[in-house]
Amino acid sequence: MSLQVEKLEKNMAKLTVEVPAEQFEAALKTSFQKNKNRFNIPGFRKGKAPQAMVEKMYGVGVLYEDAVDEVINNTYADAMKESGLDIVSRPEISIEQVEKGKTMIYTALVAVKPEVTLGEYKGIEVPKAKPEVTEADVEAELKKVQEQNARVVTVEDRPVAEGDQTVIDFEGFVDGTPFEGGKAEAYPLTIGSHSFIEGFEEQLIGKNIGEEVEVNVTFPEQYHAAELAGKPAVFKVTVHEIKVRELPELNDEFASEVSEFETLDAYKADIQAKLAEKKQQEATTENENNVVEKVVENASMEIPAAMVEEQVREMMNDYARRMQSQGITMEQYMQFTGMTMESLQEQMRPQAERRIRTRLVLEAVVAAENIQVADEAVEAEVAKMAEAYKMEAEQIKSIMGEHGISQMKEDLAVQEAVDFLVAEAKLV
Repeated sequence: MSLQVEKLEKNMAKLTVEVPAEQFEAALKTSFQKNKNRFNIPGFRKGKAPQAMVEKMYGVGVLYEDAVDEVINNTYADAMKESGLDIVSRPEISIEQVEKGKTMIYTALVAVKPEVTLGEYKGIEVPKAKPEVTEADVEAELKKVQEQNARVVTVEDRPVAEGDQTVIDFEGFVDGTPFEGGKAEAYPLTIGSHSFIEGFEEQLIGKNIGEEVEVNVTFPEQYHAAELAGKPAVFKVTVHEIKVRELPELNDEFASEVSEFETLDAYKADIQAKLAEKKQQEATTENENNVVEKVVENASMEIPAAMVEEQVREMMNDYARRMQSQGITMEQYMQFTGMTMESLQEQMRPQAERRIRTRLVLEAVVAAENIQVADEAVEAEVAKMAEAYKMEAEQIKSIMGEHGISQMKEDLAVQEAVDFLVAEAKLV
């Protein structure tokens, strides 16, 4: 294999890889072995015809696709390493020459990690986040616990009111005809939740249990079901149950039931202390973000578009995994939100670029300040992971491999760079 490297504008590069004819010939043989059972040759049992006969009958090009893939899979990693470039995108492959008995030539267009020119990064002046816990914060937290411990009580002596939890039957009609998905029985609906079409819930207010109601609404113009979008509809609704959340009284008894404290005052003091700790953590994070953001703003670099696209792809994959963990596919998510894959990617692109800029700048600070991560720090991080996953440290190392441990070391160095910048900053 021989390699030529051409550096292009905007941190792009082109690798031209030439593969000897005999290596391509070997790949053709591998392709033949993989595909030989697909070919029907008169006079031969399926899969028993020699390669030369298959090539004569179908043309040698019938084996090229898998052979080319084989060659690229076997040579690109070495070409990437030999180039000495810090490649940060998937290659855009173009086949320049492919013919039996000749050198195979292909090119790979790649994005290269851009150089960063640091601006001012020591002594950065930013506003200091001031953690403060107010009485309103404590009351809000107390209200949250009160809501969590509310009990649901059935109401029978009054009509539906805002905030009630109702149980209803409904059937929807457009132009007098029922439509798919427009009917349900014993459906739980909280009035004021806005989970139904605009105007639906409000028309149930004042209605009594057992009362049949005609609810008139219009589907939104952007409704996900195109056949219903913008159309007026009538829903026949029957209210079966009315329930209301009853909040417990805030007193010493409440405190003793929901906490380890015997009095409400002691419980509120504990809430105050925990909120103070939380606010301090949030302030620390805010200070870090503000300092890093200013340092990134002061730096300059030219990020190749392919690098941004790679980051967007990673973010999309991560998003899909998180959706999957909640039992939702990306297709379902798109239906629920009315978004497309393209619009979601476009929405993620600015964040992807910010992530890249931030990481590159912090890596530049690591290099400028010669920040070194001690082996003990890596061991401590591995030990934390081992404890979290209930595994042995050596198992964690084995699973991560050399590349994973190296990545961990880089991440720890970047965090040390953040700590360094904050320590050097002027928080005013």
